[in-house]
Amino acid sequence: MKVLITTLNSKFIHSSLSIRYLKSFCKDIPNIEICEFTINQNKDYIAGEIYKMNPDIIAFSCYIWNLEETLDICNILKIVNPNIKIILGGPEVSFDGEETLKKYDFVDFIIYGEGEITFRELIIKLISENREYIDVKGLIYREEGKIVKNEPRPFIEDLDIIPSPYEDLSGLKNKIVYYESSRGCPFNCQFCLSSTIKGVRFFSLDRVKEDLEKLIDAQVRQVKFVDRTFNTKKEYAMEIMKFIMDKNPENMNFHFEVTAHLLDKEMLDFLSEAGEGLFQFEIGIQSTNPKTIEAIGRTTDIEKAKKVTKIIKGYQNIHQHLDLIAGLPYEDYNSFKDSFNEIYELRPEKLQLGFLKLLKGSGLRENIERYGFKFLNKSPYEVLETKYISYSEMLKLKTIEDLLEKYGNESVFENSLQYIITNYYDTPFDFYEDFSSYWEEKQYHKLSHSKKGLYKILYNFYKDIVRENLQVFNEILKFDYILNNRDSNIPPYLKRRDVEELINKRHDFLKDEENLIKYLPEYKDLPTRKLINKVHFEAFDFNIIDFINENYSLKELNGDKIILLFIYKNNKVLNKCEVKDITEKINKI
Repeated sequence: MKVLITTLNSKFIHSSLSIRYLKSFCKDIPNIEICEFTINQNKDYIAGEIYKMNPDIIAFSCYIWNLEETLDICNILKIVNPNIKIILGGPEVSFDGEETLKKYDFVDFIIYGEGEITFRELIIKLISENREYIDVKGLIYREEGKIVKNEPRPFIEDLDIIPSPYEDLSGLKNKIVYYESSRGCPFNCQFCLSSTIKGVRFFSLDRVKEDLEKLIDAQVRQVKFVDRTFNTKKEYAMEIMKFIMDKNPENMNFHFEVTAHLLDKEMLDFLSEAGEGLFQFEIGIQSTNPKTIEAIGRTTDIEKAKKVTKIIKGYQNIHQHLDLIAGLPYEDYNSFKDSFNEIYELRPEKLQLGFLKLLKGSGLRENIERYGFKFLNKSPYEVLETKYISYSEMLKLKTIEDLLEKYGNESVFENSLQYIITNYYDTPFDFYEDFSSYWEEKQYHKLSHSKKGLYKILYNFYKDIVRENLQVFNEILKFDYILNNRDSNIPPYLKRRDVEELINKRHDFLKDEENLIKYLPEYKDLPTRKLINKVHFEAFDFNIIDFINENYSLKELNGDKIILLFIYKNNKVLNKCEVKDITEKINKI
């Protein structure tokens, strides 16, 4: 019999950890294959591709982002092949598996809880045509028209008995790979499914290091640890990070979910030595409202978390992603505004504004009436309104979240936004609120926008709404554009100066060996025709570097012209551009 294990990932660049675990745990059973699709692919196409593979048994890993599509695909497959056995597993079917079987007669089995052993035992029975399933723990199935739910499967205590999910690394180069060094979480957050699993279990360090070495050798783009709190055991976390730091792979980074207030001085000092861009931290703040934090079961020391993120920001070597959630208990529009401003001022590389989802099995889902939750009754179960925040206010936050993703994150518009907020708005939220009103008034929310188009919209917003010191903003937006775009075609609305003069002088500058050694040592052996594509020369009306370093203060504006050399790097992780003042050198040519 042929067995196919599959799932629908949210993006093509992602890969599924769960289906690889299932296959690795059954590696001695022949004719088991894995296959991955994405939710962006047509359901008919996916069903057709699976049908062509001609499986006898098919297992789907189900999450909030793919359940609806998965069920539609299962329905198609059962219609065209009534004999196929369909198995569902994963968090999205673990808490109401009996209801799922009642509602969808094309589903044959549901695995709930930790799935490796249950899946293996079920496959062995199906292959041997043994129809006695009562001894398979963690299984829900039909027997003589009735739905049977077997007793739960105990957790695997020794995680090392699970073979590595990454024995086969084909197709993973330049992909985001998910990995776990532990299961469970020490905390009890009421919006999270991890609160239903008590205690934390760890893979051995030897096992983790062996797996990571394989992934590094395979040149994956990013290893995203899915441990709910990676730094719950400090020595263990530091040993893994030290292993990665010693390997120091190029063009690759490692993403961890950490709890900031658990990072002590020893670990912070250790992290200061990490290579630039090697690590990313995702830090869940969720809210700074004390009543909200208490209601959701968080134990976060907000002030310590803020202090720690500031320290890490000062190292300039680790990207920090901080999370907020709208729709939580006791969080109204104004208190969310306070949370937003507090976290935005920490200047994380990414501020992720999420919206509460009432996941099956979560504590908050048991308190719908208490908090007045109105939410979608199918995945992703997103909260639309609560007794504290209205739907219209949530819609405002949706637009702000969209602009935050387009403009505020990844630092592409960092200087332009900081200049506007520092000089013309009381708080960051006030700016985003104003910008979101302008965005909708101009109907921009109804259109798709290119990256270059976003610059023009921000320029127009400033010209139409802020209006003051337009030439200053012109220079800052131009600086951000050149910094983040290797493109000599500067948009025409951005005023420039001395363009022809710089074009004439740049060849002389690049032919001077002294200049190459001083400013471009890593490119000094490149011929000029190739070097010209690695750099950009631009004149500015004032010393924009000093202006940025003085926190965008208009009082410190130096009116003297400055000429900057932008040097573009090839690092896939950092994608940074170095900037150097060459005013004196150019003036001498």
